[in-house]
Amino acid sequence: MKKVSIFALVMLMTGAVDGVSNLPSIAIFGSNLIFFFIAAALLFLIPTGLISAELCKQTHNEGGIYAWTKQVFGKRVGLIAIWLQWINTMVWFPTCLTTLVGTFAYLIDPSLAHHPWYLVLASVSVFWVMTLVNLKGVQHSSRIASAATILGMVIPMVIVIGLSLLWLIMGKPLALSIHLNQVVPNLDQGHNWTSLTAIIAAFLGMELATVHVNKIKDAKHIFPKALMYSIILILLTMGLGSLGVALVIPHEQIVLVTGTIHAFNTLFTGFHVGWLEPILGGMLIFSSIGTIVNWLISPAQGFARAAEDGFLPQVLAKENKHGVAHNMLILQAIVITCISSAFFLMPSINGSYWFLLDLSTELYVLMYCLMFVVAIAFFIKQKKVVLIPGKLFGGCTLAVLGLIGCLITLVVGFLPPAGINVGGDLHYVLNFGGGLLLLLLPVPVLLLYHCKGNKS
Repeated sequence: MKKVSIFALVMLMTGAVDGVSNLPSIAIFGSNLIFFFIAAALLFLIPTGLISAELCKQTHNEGGIYAWTKQVFGKRVGLIAIWLQWINTMVWFPTCLTTLVGTFAYLIDPSLAHHPWYLVLASVSVFWVMTLVNLKGVQHSSRIASAATILGMVIPMVIVIGLSLLWLIMGKPLALSIHLNQVVPNLDQGHNWTSLTAIIAAFLGMELATVHVNKIKDAKHIFPKALMYSIILILLTMGLGSLGVALVIPHEQIVLVTGTIHAFNTLFTGFHVGWLEPILGGMLIFSSIGTIVNWLISPAQGFARAAEDGFLPQVLAKENKHGVAHNMLILQAIVITCISSAFFLMPSINGSYWFLLDLSTELYVLMYCLMFVVAIAFFIKQKKVVLIPGKLFGGCTLAVLGLIGCLITLVVGFLPPAGINVGGDLHYVLNFGGGLLLLLLPVPVLLLYHCKGNKS
């Protein structure tokens, strides 16, 4: 068995979640992020990591949510799980793409980042080009993704945290004032809870790295330790990084698609090192490219398994000579082109970005709800838990805790955010509810297609 070191495991888990592009969507909520960071770690990050690792360990496969759900509740429920994972990724892609093209625009003409036509056309063009490139296989994808983690995440994160701390020490003007009485926000005000959505969105993906648990010797002792290191690293980097952005840019001036490069611009200007901006801008663009490359084929390949089980036409599962489900990739690009039009639904770029981020989070959290229910049923059936402290009781308790966190996030997702122009509460709720319903409607269609296929 090829061993995965604790350091490599920590890097895999941190890289699956951490990212500089997440900082603006958290920073926009100011001092509220401290309380909700802790809440999200306890109610979501820790349960997600340990529960998914336990499922990987006990099922002895790397099939992920579709395989786990299929094993416990059958392949029809498995379809619901894989659909939620796939469609949430389709909704999330436009946010990542607009960060890429928004950063590029900021370097040449910042006003472009405020025009939805530029963001949509540039994003869609980039995605189609990358789709066509990936039709030739993934031989170089892992190398690009690894380089992007170092150049586009680690280095920029260290710089933004380091310069922000130096900014604070040198007594430069601050855009945010934090007092002890502000650490715990007024929980009676619904809009404060929207901070939780932003942080949960930034924490999504921890389960992706847990597939390596079966390659770890003495996983019972090593994995929980690596998980704790990863959580501490994620909380420190994303917490301090988002605070750094909030300290130098007034929250009302943060543009979600350019917030990170804007923060670097402010810091570099303040320290008279403006020549670093295009270099860091290039790193951020490369980071977004690496993220897209890393996620482009995986969802398509994973969803193609549902086609193999008869939930989709077999033509979508067909692979080309490079081993890529090419028809699924093309379908994926068409879906993302349509979803990107959501940038015309809201009256502001921030409103459209938040709408897609919130919608993506809601879909992903629905999948996590299913994962926690699967875990409880699986643990009770097997009558054993290997990795989680407390064994069966500890495993079920952790799953319930995660389920509670997910249910809270589902409710909070319908609350319009404060400080972001979404065209009014009713406009937002109607669009959000309608979008969620529209994206869930294909599930009964696919189930019906499967039933008819089995009868024929």
